[in-house]
This record gives sequence, structure tokens and C-alpha cells, in this order.
Amino acid sequence: MQKARIKLASTDITKLNQTCSFIKDIAEKTGVDIRGPIPLPTKKLKLTTRRTPCGSGSATWERYEMRVHKRLIDLGLDERALRLVMRVPIPENLNIEIEIIDV
Repeated sequence: MQKARIKLASTDITKLNQTCSFIKDIAEKTGVDIRGPIPLPTKKLKLTTRRTPCGSGSATWERYEMRVHKRLIDLGLDERALRLVMRVPIPENLNIEIEIIDV
């Protein structure tokens, strides 16, 4: 048996959850088995820099952080459902990977 594994990653969690709900609705309409969205660990990218570029003055620091949220969805392999998933509107800063796996 084969399944389609969909991996989603984004810095904006609201757009990520919205896309996951679109995929969930498609699975409910077509009657395909679905597992997920499974939340994967959030990757935190941190950057610390000095406030003054010349180095004089007090040692004050700026701390920046970017969080990458990830979700995993397993769908039963159905041609009609996959076509509908391909037509889901994908926001600008959202990465999506679809691969077919054997179970």
C-alpha cells in the first residue's frame, strides 16, 4: 500500500495551520485516510549582534530569532485527492514537499 507524505514548513504559523486545514477538508470530502497534521519540533535560528558597529560604548547586544514551524501529513493515495491537494493555494513563505512512500 502506498501513501502520500506531505511535509510543510513555514515561519508563519497561521498560514501553515490554514494550509493544513485546507488539506484536511480535501481528505474529508474525498473520503481518503489521513494522519496528521503531526507537529514536528520547531527549529529556532538565533543571531546575536553588537548594537554599535564601531565597538565603542557599552557592550549592548541585539538578539534576533526566527522560528521555522513544521507539520507532517500522511494521506491515502488517491488520484483525485492528490490533484485537489496540488491546487491548494500555497502562501509565499511556505515550503511544501509531497512524496509517495510504501507502507
